[in-house]
Amino acid sequence: MTGRKRDVSRLSGLLSVAAEAGKASGPVTTLPLSALTPGPGQPRREFDPVKLEQLTASVRESGVLQPILVRPVGDQYEIVAGERRWRAALAAGLLEVPVLVRDMTANDSRHFGLIENLQREDLNAVDEADAKLALVALTLGLSPEEARGRLMQMLRETPDEDHQRVEHLFQTLGESWTYFVKNKLRILNWPPAVLDAVRSGLPFTLAAVVVSAPAEHQPELLKLAQQGASREELRQRAKSFHISPTSQRREGVARLAKVLGSARWLERLSPEQQQALDRWLGQMPSSLRSAVDQEQGSD
Repeated sequence: MTGRKRDVSRLSGLLSVAAEAGKASGPVTTLPLSALTPGPGQPRREFDPVKLEQLTASVRESGVLQPILVRPVGDQYEIVAGERRWRAALAAGLLEVPVLVRDMTANDSRHFGLIENLQREDLNAVDEADAKLALVALTLGLSPEEARGRLMQMLRETPDEDHQRVEHLFQTLGESWTYFVKNKLRILNWPPAVLDAVRSGLPFTLAAVVVSAPAEHQPELLKLAQQGASREELRQRAKSFHISPTSQRREGVARLAKVLGSARWLERLSPEQQQALDRWLGQMPSSLRSAVDQEQGSD
């Protein structure tokens, strides 16, 4: 239990720092922007340019209201949380920003940066899954790929210390780890083009429809989704891909049989149309006619 208690203590400490940074309490100082560098704990692969411009306009008018959390690394300060504010300050032409300096190890810095960003509502589904897997990897001391395999194993195993650590981690995130593994982890197996589209703003619900289709049809669905197609429109288009040639043929023959079997329809035919129909039926291949005759004989 010692390892688990150490994990609980570290996570609790990091969350306390998060609350402190959010309230701008503690010894806040200022540092020149040139002294700050982005850290590795940022799960976001892309920053929404519209939202970043809005933040830049706010910073230009009112400055950076919430301090950026940093840690000293050599003669520089690595950003632990607040990279968007730093980017906005650069774009706004500021020379310095308020910061909250905390001594952290590189591991705790990445751990905290991931947790802090996951608490934000605008993180896309792909970066969210990526960040949570990275947190599991840090918690278990594994690489992300090893952590993915370990999570799948844990679903089938009797609870042990790894289960306790992962369970506590996801409690801090407000989610069940089993729900994450069963429903969200698979996102990271999606094709790169779909992952990039989600990171660029494509809703998760639309992306899920795209990946449900056969691989050869996914580019078409992805293009439709990016052009504004609704979820229902994508589902109907994807559904058409799953209709087998046999099903299509059966539906076509059924429609034809219904029409040809209608006495009212036959009576409405002109003499020329009736002759054309007779010629068309007379041109039926002998093998097909034989199959029809055999079927009729078995009725």
